[in-house]
Amino acid sequence: MTTHSVLLVEDDENDVFFMQRAFREADIITPLHIAKDGREAIDYLSGNGKFADREKWPLPCLILMDLKLPYVLGLDVIKWLRSEPAFKSIIVVVLTSSKQDADIEKAYALGANSYLVKPPDVQQLVAMVKRIKEYWIEMNQIGPPCIEFARGHAPKLSSGNPPA
Repeated sequence: MTTHSVLLVEDDENDVFFMQRAFREADIITPLHIAKDGREAIDYLSGNGKFADREKWPLPCLILMDLKLPYVLGLDVIKWLRSEPAFKSIIVVVLTSSKQDADIEKAYALGANSYLVKPPDVQQLVAMVKRIKEYWIEMNQIGPPCIEFARGHAPKLSSGNPPA
């Protein structure tokens, strides 16, 4: 059976390092894959280029999305993701440093499932990741496309173009 995974969309190498550490400290065995910018996140989700091998790059059931990203902003990735019928049930948790009301409102309007502000220290990050694990990974029931992907069926993308 295919393992479900988490996709972290984050351009800051330090934040990636601390998130990987927090995943280890929270005893999360679910694979954590990294996309370093919005364009790479769309390629990953679409299975384009090096991400075509779904055994190596499985479709995530949970995305942790930064907003301030190179090439394609996090909000635009969420907008694209929610425009794809095959991806409507993938959980998107915004994880960003922005506390701006406009960002929060827009993220939810575009289809984010949760909005979290990055904590200021590692121990608070670990505590947050433990809560993410408890709710989104352990308690939450996955839906399509994760169920279909686990059964060996790749989701069909619409003909819509991703943002440039």
